[in-house]
Amino acid sequence: MKKLRLATFTVTLFAAAGLMPAVSAQAQGLSSGSGQVADTIAAVVNDGVITQRELDERAELITRRLNQQNAPVPPVDQLRAQVLNQMVLERIQLQKAKEDGIVVDDATVQRTLERLAQANGLDLATYRARIEAAGVPWSTFTKDARTELTLSKLREKEVDSKISVSDAEVANYIASQRGPNAGQQNDLHFERILIKAPLNASQTDIEAAQAQANALLKQALAGDKFSSLAKSNSQAPDAKKGGDMGFLSPSKLPAEFVTAASTLRPGQVNPSVIRTNDGFEIIRLVERRAGQGNVGDAPKLVQTHVRHILLRVGEGTSEPEARQKLLEIKREVLAGGDFAKFARTYSQDGSASQGGDLNWISPGETVPEFERAMNTLQDGQISDPVRTEYGYHLIQVLGRRDAEGSVAQQMDLARQAIGQRKAEQAYADWLRELRDSAYVNYKLSGIAPPQN
Repeated sequence: MKKLRLATFTVTLFAAAGLMPAVSAQAQGLSSGSGQVADTIAAVVNDGVITQRELDERAELITRRLNQQNAPVPPVDQLRAQVLNQMVLERIQLQKAKEDGIVVDDATVQRTLERLAQANGLDLATYRARIEAAGVPWSTFTKDARTELTLSKLREKEVDSKISVSDAEVANYIASQRGPNAGQQNDLHFERILIKAPLNASQTDIEAAQAQANALLKQALAGDKFSSLAKSNSQAPDAKKGGDMGFLSPSKLPAEFVTAASTLRPGQVNPSVIRTNDGFEIIRLVERRAGQGNVGDAPKLVQTHVRHILLRVGEGTSEPEARQKLLEIKREVLAGGDFAKFARTYSQDGSASQGGDLNWISPGETVPEFERAMNTLQDGQISDPVRTEYGYHLIQVLGRRDAEGSVAQQMDLARQAIGQRKAEQAYADWLRELRDSAYVNYKLSGIAPPQN
């Protein structure tokens, strides 16, 4: 099943539509007939432009959000340079998408907005009010959704669809987990600074967090004491300890941390901010040591024992009614009611006769929205209503375990890991080539193109 990224929104707030030709008097910032000075050009990107007004609006939104969060705001010139460089890269991609004939229709955008609202536990009207209360015009947020969908389709066409993983690569990957050095894998000791920006955050929140993280990274690379920066700024549970994560095996660390460690010496700060599901992270490798336990003979699967109650929508039950009913059931279960009994009575899933019990399930065996919600629950915890294509679910996790899985599951895990790694590298290379082949002329003094 193809996964839909809900509000990852790593793209700009402003689309490329409606820009005036670069040769027009207005775009050049010349006086109009009314005597008013029109908008000026911040950058020329191939046959289009980014105006200073667009740049100012984006930078203002990010600054406002940083101030709302009482977070440090980067110096104006630094912030404007970061924002403009990001807008240039986005504009180049949008131009390529147009050249490729990629179009996202209004119905798709509307469905995405509705799912964003549902993912935040809100109806669309309430979600819109919350976005606008945060200072982001709804028209801007809608454009951002369209842009994200467009760039996702472009990446799928130009990069992801061309990634292949051979059986030999899979076999080598699994063999590497079983090799003679498997028991000698190093545990890693990191310090970190986390600036939260979950995947379902708004674009403005994500960009504000990224700007804050970039400013902190600059301080860390300049020699500021890392633990002090972490204590003052990190939003991770270990902030009070100076971001000290202690020694952990690679299997318990984000894959991005392990990859970064392969090029770091003890004491070094990773030269770039790392994006994880929780937000933006700055890491410093403190030390390595020989692993305290053996790496398993095969990739490990974390299986979850889970049960649920499903109420379908559209069969005499509206979305608000389904949500409300499940919230009532949750309150009764928390007050001592029997989850299994409610499942047998109300659930519209084939598991109802088993009290909603789905038994032990492995990653990828259920739809993404269900799996994401399930993965956030502690043992015994019950979710709020979760929307999927099947309806609304009330989910309870009963336990977790490590399992080696079947040979087929091991191979599938290996193929996914290799494919993701290859896709990320291919995407970075493709973006670099696209940027290098574009004509970009920065018009504002003090802002230069990024260095590769």
